[in-house]
Amino acid sequence: MTGTALLALIAVGTVGGAHLLSNARWPWRMPRAGIALWQALGLAWGVATIGALIGYAVLPYGDGITGGVPAMIADDAARLDAWHLAALLAGTGLTAVLLVMLAYAVLRIYRARRRHRALLALVASRNAAVPGTLVLDHPAAAAYCVPGVRSSKVVVSAGTLELLDDAELAAVLAHERAHARERHDLVLLPFASLRQVFPQISLVGRCLDAVELLIEMAADDRALRHRPPRELATALLRFAAARPVAAPSGALSAASVDQPAVLARVRRLLEPEPPSQVTRIATLASATALAVTPFLLYHLPI
Repeated sequence: MTGTALLALIAVGTVGGAHLLSNARWPWRMPRAGIALWQALGLAWGVATIGALIGYAVLPYGDGITGGVPAMIADDAARLDAWHLAALLAGTGLTAVLLVMLAYAVLRIYRARRRHRALLALVASRNAAVPGTLVLDHPAAAAYCVPGVRSSKVVVSAGTLELLDDAELAAVLAHERAHARERHDLVLLPFASLRQVFPQISLVGRCLDAVELLIEMAADDRALRHRPPRELATALLRFAAARPVAAPSGALSAASVDQPAVLARVRRLLEPEPPSQVTRIATLASATALAVTPFLLYHLPI
C-alpha cells in the first residue's frame, strides 16, 4: 500500500501547497519559474488524486497501479468489494470529468475567439501609426491579444491611442506580443477548466488569479527586453486610472481591471527584486520533481 499512501499524501499536500503558493509573493521575482511550479502542482494533484483512488481500487491485486489495472481487467474485477469498486468509479469518474471539462474549455475558448475574430474583421481597421495591430473605434481604453494557432491578433482601441504616448503604447504592444509568442493562453486553460469543475471552491479561484498575475508579470518581463520599465509602468497606471474595458473571452490583456494586481506589477517594474540563481534553480528542480514523482509512484508495487 506504500505507493497508494504516498500518492494520497501528495494529493493532500498539493492542496496545502496551492493554498500557500496562492498567498506567496516570492514567485513574483521569477514569474516563469513560478508558472512552472503552478503547472507542476496542478499536474501532481490530478495524477496523485486519480492514482490514489485507482491504487486503492486495485489493492487486492497487489502489483501496483501499472500491474494491478491490467490484472483487474483480466479478472473482470472479480476481487473488488464495494469499497474498492467505489474507489475505482471515483478515480475513473474524476479522470473523465477533468478531461471532458478541459476539452469543453478548449472548445468554448476556440468558439469565442472565432466569433471575436469575425467581429474584428468587420469593425477593426489598420492604422499606420501602429503597424501589425488592429484598431477599434471605441473611446474606452482597451488593449489585448487574441491568441491563435497560426497567428495572433493584437488589438487596441482608439481610446488607448488617445490615452498613451508613443513610448507607452510601444511598451503595451510589446507586452501583448509577449502573450502571443509565449502562448500564455495555453497555460491558463487547465486552471480555467479546473475552476469550471469546482466553481464553489474559493481556493481554485485564487489559484487561477495567482497564475494570471504571474502570466502578466512574465509578459512584462518579455516587454522589458525592448522597452524601459518606466514606460510600461506609466502605461499601466494610465490604464488603471482610465478604468479599461475588460478583455473579451479568450483574450489576454495588459490592462487589468484588478487594481491591486496593477499596483503589484507597477511596483515590481519600478523596484525590481531579482531572485538569486540558486532560488531559481531550486524552484525549477522542485517543479520537476513534483511533476515526475506521482508518475513514478504508479510503478511502485503496492
